[in-house]
Amino acid sequence: MRLFPWQKKKEFFKPEEKERIVDAIRSSEKRTSGEIRVFVESRCRYVDAIDRAIEIFFRLEMDKTDDRNAVLVYVAMKDRQLAIFGDQNIHQKVGTEYWNNTVKKILSSFNSENYAMGLRQCVTDIGDALVYYFPYNNDTDKNELPDDIVFGR
Repeated sequence: MRLFPWQKKKEFFKPEEKERIVDAIRSSEKRTSGEIRVFVESRCRYVDAIDRAIEIFFRLEMDKTDDRNAVLVYVAMKDRQLAIFGDQNIHQKVGTEYWNNTVKKILSSFNSENYAMGLRQCVTDIGDALVYYFPYNNDTDKNELPDDIVFGR
């Protein structure tokens, strides 16, 4: 329940932009056993963006995937903060430098205020890494997590 129901909740993306981001998630996940989620909210107050990403990762139970290879892309739009958190098995494969480079790439899109395109490209890049280390197996793989964008406060 919203305190002021007459106030419209701010939309961060146009419907077609949302759909393109979700399509990127689905396309990436069709090629890998890995899972990708995107979480977007207005602000990241009182904590570091990576700490907030870790909190959300566990709240969304992303650590429960069979191969422990889920990745969360976290964005706080108004605070212009971004973090990527990968579960233990994907992190062991790609390492901290990979995540830092991926964040730098997405920030260059964000600096030109092309948020949806930046997120789409980020998801695709993460998907490529997941495909390399965790290719899709038709006999065992299933979609373990929802593909939709999660919007916070």
